[in-house]
Amino acid sequence: QWRMAHGYDFKTNPVLEPLDHIECRDALLSWESSSVASQAVGSEAVSSQARAGQMLEPHTLRFLKSAQSSAPPTPGSGEKPSSELGTPAGQIAVEAQWPKASVVIGNPPFLGGSKKRRELGDSYFEALNSVFAGRVPGFGDLVCYWFAKALKAIETNGLGAAGLVATNSIRGGANRKVLDAIAGRSNIFEAWSDETWVNDGAAVRVSLICFGHQNTARLNGSEVRSIYSDLTAANKDGESSDLTTAKQLSEAMGTCFMGASKKAPFDIEGDLARQWLGQPNPHGKPNALVLRPLCNGIDLTRRWGDRWIVDFGTAMIENDAALYEAPYAYVLLAVKPLRAKNNREAYRKFWWRHAEARPGMRVALAPLHRYIATPALTKHRSFVWLSSAVLPDQQLLTFARADDTTFGILHSRFHELWSLRMCTWLGVGNDPRYTPTTCFETFPFPSGLTPADTAHQQTEVVQGGALIPAGGQARGRAGADRTMGPISKSVAYEAPASGLPPPGPSEAASTIAGQVNSGNLKQTATQIAIAAKRLSDLREAWLN
Repeated sequence: QWRMAHGYDFKTNPVLEPLDHIECRDALLSWESSSVASQAVGSEAVSSQARAGQMLEPHTLRFLKSAQSSAPPTPGSGEKPSSELGTPAGQIAVEAQWPKASVVIGNPPFLGGSKKRRELGDSYFEALNSVFAGRVPGFGDLVCYWFAKALKAIETNGLGAAGLVATNSIRGGANRKVLDAIAGRSNIFEAWSDETWVNDGAAVRVSLICFGHQNTARLNGSEVRSIYSDLTAANKDGESSDLTTAKQLSEAMGTCFMGASKKAPFDIEGDLARQWLGQPNPHGKPNALVLRPLCNGIDLTRRWGDRWIVDFGTAMIENDAALYEAPYAYVLLAVKPLRAKNNREAYRKFWWRHAEARPGMRVALAPLHRYIATPALTKHRSFVWLSSAVLPDQQLLTFARADDTTFGILHSRFHELWSLRMCTWLGVGNDPRYTPTTCFETFPFPSGLTPADTAHQQTEVVQGGALIPAGGQARGRAGADRTMGPISKSVAYEAPASGLPPPGPSEAASTIAGQVNSGNLKQTATQIAIAAKRLSDLREAWLN
């Protein structure tokens, strides 16, 4: 990385010659008989085989590119890594112990949480979750385990420092939990927050992170006072807010949701959907009850692709679904054979339903004629109105509100800056990814206009046809107590990062809420709503 950044050719000769004392084995898990493992519970005990790194079971062989020595495999030896990962018969997983060392430097493997189960297999995935419970989130990137183990070695095995490469998503969301622990119990003393990766065509950007027993701090080559776990920093004067301490706010819960995840080809072309809409059914009910327009992130950022989806809801039994003849016949042929091969029992058993139908989202959107949506991943953050007839795809985030005031607050510069600091960044394009738990549920809405204040879901019309939340603060709070109960908490993925300067600790609250406290709540809500509706009307007119 350094050579390429400073204009040197890529170094083709290895820096290190073959080192026979490097142990070629699984760095995360070892396998022991249940009797041995039970004796080791609560201690650092590991088997002599695991400590020596001699257990080359299939889960280990999968990752080896050479023989047990670090030397290249002998030509013609026929050595091949196993393609299967599984638990050795009669044994259980325990944490692998690393050799005692002064410094650890490495480039651990990147494998995103959604791909980890598929690539490593169910048994290995579950073993990781069990062994590292409480230290690494179950759907964190595989690289996170090396950070957790290095921290443990610093605390218990005399390790002085570690320098590791990670995907830059380690700065946010579930992944950041390992850096939270490191920043809290050790010290990040040098880091590069967002670097291009050395391999051309690799759809990833990386963070380079050094931590351990050092008190100095340098971020991206500049001296700073301290480095936070999202790889932002306080400067020498102590300025800059540590937004990693931002907490989820109870008044924002039950409002922002991920869209439905189908995990099978339930979607159909618009022409076919319109043909089915006119067909009769044995029970006399129309197919319109199970056919809906579908909208995903591309539909919002470009143009709607006229795609519809078969949607049997969250609880419809198969016999009832079968009475919608044409839609059922379609999913019987297109969906059931795929679901029959799925590893998830619920997906196989209820094959005619979407895999994750988001019942909480549906309950929240049910009383509304429209709702707010934004793409989860997009270069330019925008919020749009969707009809309640439209089913949002999992690549959309939905906000269960129909008033223009909430729409305007979300589209404000305050919320944009907040979301860019609290989002995660994905891929080689470094696109911001909006996440409910960090971007929305931590955002300080103006007093009296929080999601809890507007949870009654009632609106009133003001100048120009704009909608504001009906009633005032007291009515909203009471409504929230009645309404929030059945709504599920937001489903989300990840969090913080960006080079943008943070907004002040609560600029949004101090600016807009200041007006609320000193003036009329309805007047403030009306001003925001009128401006937001004007924005939406102009945008729709221009786009069309």
